[in-house]
Amino acid sequence: MKNQSVTSNLDWITVLLYFILVVMGWLNIFSTSIPIEFIEFDFSDFYGKQLLFIILSIPIIIVVLTIDAKVYEKFSFVFYIIGIVSLLGLFVFGKTVKGQTNWYGFGSFGLQPSEFVKTATSLLIAKFLSDSQVFLKNTRHQLIAFGIILLPVFLILMQPDAGSAMIFLSLILVLNREGLPEWYLWTGFIAIVLFFMALLIQPIYILIGIIVIMIFHYLRARRVDRNPLAYLIVFVAATSFVLSVGFVFDNVLEPHQKDRINVLFSDDVDLKNEGYNLNQSMIAIGSGGLIGKGFMEGTQTKGGFVPEQHSDYIFTTVGEEWGFMGSTVVILLFVTLFLRIIYLAEQQKTKFSRVYGYCVASILFTHYFVNITMLIKLFPTIGVPLPFISYGGSSLWSFTILLFIFLKLDANKVNEW
Repeated sequence: MKNQSVTSNLDWITVLLYFILVVMGWLNIFSTSIPIEFIEFDFSDFYGKQLLFIILSIPIIIVVLTIDAKVYEKFSFVFYIIGIVSLLGLFVFGKTVKGQTNWYGFGSFGLQPSEFVKTATSLLIAKFLSDSQVFLKNTRHQLIAFGIILLPVFLILMQPDAGSAMIFLSLILVLNREGLPEWYLWTGFIAIVLFFMALLIQPIYILIGIIVIMIFHYLRARRVDRNPLAYLIVFVAATSFVLSVGFVFDNVLEPHQKDRINVLFSDDVDLKNEGYNLNQSMIAIGSGGLIGKGFMEGTQTKGGFVPEQHSDYIFTTVGEEWGFMGSTVVILLFVTLFLRIIYLAEQQKTKFSRVYGYCVASILFTHYFVNITMLIKLFPTIGVPLPFISYGGSSLWSFTILLFIFLKLDANKVNEW
């Protein structure tokens, strides 16, 4: 069977969603960074640089689509090693920005390797799980999969960049989709809930609640499932975790990390200091009302009240200038993109392509979910960009590569048996 051209098999619905989001992103960056007295187009300003990043994305897309689809699977380990080396190189050649050594500096431009390592890690996870002899019920295979994900997480945490590191953990959802036992997800979810509960409630009340739940579960369980030792181990582990939260919060977390958690849960926050960013973002989003103030008419945006509004806080511009209706459109575009990727992933003929598609969906969704929920006080403030919308060459190019590799794999499925 003769190979068909990439463009004839490309999923143009996903491509269209990509370009709509990119254009909407640039318009919002333009609005946040353009001076009040606009004289001429300035490529050294944020909007000018982002336009250059967008233009350079086109040859990147062409290269990604031109490369044979089998290359991404065959050389996945090579891409991963290159990614790990790029993270290690930061400890020698990295540029420190706001206390984080996670950039390579090139004059006035910077490159953040952790963004690209997400793609490399996704490729290797897809390659590993596509092996017919790999079963995620097997403890050894679980450890290998966790190792692939946690190695870059460990290196990124040392930079330190907790936001980027957290995104990698979304790949656990992919492992779950491919057969990882459910208790891993439940354990992680319960640990997060217990952590925040221990910050808000006296530990003794939490422990009483755990005892009540365990007694109820014991009485409801079948006799063959009633293992007293297992219940004891779970209780000891949960108790130790709850009692250690206070120590971890006071002695392990950095001051800015503690501030972000306090801002989320405490009403007694200094709105001129640690609570300033979140307060201003909520004011900007709320002030947009139903239909917004209009493009380039946002008073909070033009007043420069929201810090980093062109990057991590870009959605505040959407809320202020486009209102609830515009924000809903952006959210629906993202949801449509996620559902489209999942749909395409399920149509793949190879396990490698399917798993990689789910990796793409998980990473993009986690970025989207964290970025938007942190602006409306539903999640701690973490510095992660909104895909295709936020300012930044590294984020735009990495998301572009991540997505279009999958589109290349999808376009190639007509040649798969």
